[in-house]
Amino acid sequence: MSTAPKTVQSKESSLSEKGLKAGSVGLIGAVVIGVSCIAPAYTLTAALGPTVSEVGVHLPAIFLVGFIPMLLVALGYRELNNAMPDAGTSFTWATRAFGPWIGWMGGWGLIAATIIVLSNLAAVAVDFFYLMLGQLFSNPDLAGLSKILPLNIATTLVFIAIACWISYRGMETTKGVQYVLVAFQLLVLGWFAVSAFAHVANGTAFDATAISPDWFNPFAVDSFSQFAAGVSLSIFIYWGWDVTLTMNEETKNPEKTPGRAATITVLVIVIIYMTVALATLSFAGVGDTGLGAGNPENQSSIFAVLAGPVMGPFAILMSLAILSSSAASLQSTFVSPARTMLAMGHYRAISPRFGRISPTYKSPSFATIAAAIAAAAFYVITRTVSENALWDTITALGMMICFYYGITALACVWFFRAVAFSSVRAFFFKFLAPLVGGVILLVMFVKTAMDSMDPEYGSGSSVGGVGLVFILGMGVILLGVAIMLVMYRLRPEFFKGKVLTRA
Repeated sequence: MSTAPKTVQSKESSLSEKGLKAGSVGLIGAVVIGVSCIAPAYTLTAALGPTVSEVGVHLPAIFLVGFIPMLLVALGYRELNNAMPDAGTSFTWATRAFGPWIGWMGGWGLIAATIIVLSNLAAVAVDFFYLMLGQLFSNPDLAGLSKILPLNIATTLVFIAIACWISYRGMETTKGVQYVLVAFQLLVLGWFAVSAFAHVANGTAFDATAISPDWFNPFAVDSFSQFAAGVSLSIFIYWGWDVTLTMNEETKNPEKTPGRAATITVLVIVIIYMTVALATLSFAGVGDTGLGAGNPENQSSIFAVLAGPVMGPFAILMSLAILSSSAASLQSTFVSPARTMLAMGHYRAISPRFGRISPTYKSPSFATIAAAIAAAAFYVITRTVSENALWDTITALGMMICFYYGITALACVWFFRAVAFSSVRAFFFKFLAPLVGGVILLVMFVKTAMDSMDPEYGSGSSVGGVGLVFILGMGVILLGVAIMLVMYRLRPEFFKGKVLTRA
């Protein structure tokens, strides 16, 4: 289909339609997809242990601190979407505010982060798939099949292909799958929390710990480095809500629904996280032995350790929940990079082929397939070369998230600078909230980058005495700069402001 920009006669006449199926997602559907992309069951099992190791019982405080910049940035995103709904989100908005160079890098940050996490989600889904088979057939050897590298890679590629196929079929198919998977994982997380509190009340918990007001005090964390590390992890666990904005050209009432969905998604997620975090700390404590949440042996997957003691014979449901959470997020996460690449292709920031739309499903056909191929290639290369490289790249995600969220939040401040002081509402939502949120995230970006230079950061791997996490994080950003310079030579019309103009 033609990818020539078709101008929309609306608030922002320089933005244009891309051929996506309008009106296919309502508010509830957008929130469900947002929750799915964040993947609370998968995220919590991976993040609870490492965060406890940094901040101990102050886990709830850190979760709340991480929630604040996410909410402030979400408010800024909402204002940008109200003014110019566009599937390119960070790319389009930063371009309109700061020009093509910063806009291009904002889009690259989103694409790179989501492509990397797609491969990780598929890997986690595969691990829990074989773990579930081992529990189902009472055969621990089946769980070990995920350690066989060729089988692991083959199964991961199958998961990526299935998720790509569902996403290719458009938002209506995506939405139908997500209702089931999200409902199931939230039900199991609720079951886990209630069961954990019941054990505490009955005196059968591993290390029953009474909830204390001190748990909610972020200033009680021992050092700023521990605080920063904890906040960086908590920012990662909230990441993904902005998928609701990338669907803005496909939602009902596109100027209002995506922003409302983003805000509701962040609020729902913080409630889920706080409930499960409190239940886990109350049941297991923060000790570094046995079932303690601070035990290094439990940190790769806290629920794999606690599900049996907490849920008894129903522990298999937690494995199913994490599998469904990973699979659901794998599929819904395709939405963001595909639509960002669609917008970048549509506005000729990259090859126009990325702007192609499936005539049958009205979805980004070329961009969705490209995202799947990139995620598959990334996983095969990193998993084959070094498992540490794969997990350290995931650790480096925090830098990329802070990078493009921060750029977009400040784009809101600059874009609305002329009207920021016209009313109390404009001052708070268009200036103060995104400014504070953006500055916090960019400070966290710099702090994380500095800390990750230490070889002990992440897996402990290093190159020339510099931490592998720093090298990978900065390497991905510099790769974006290199590709941008190539695109400048191939697509000069975008970089000269002839396609998408500054406001």
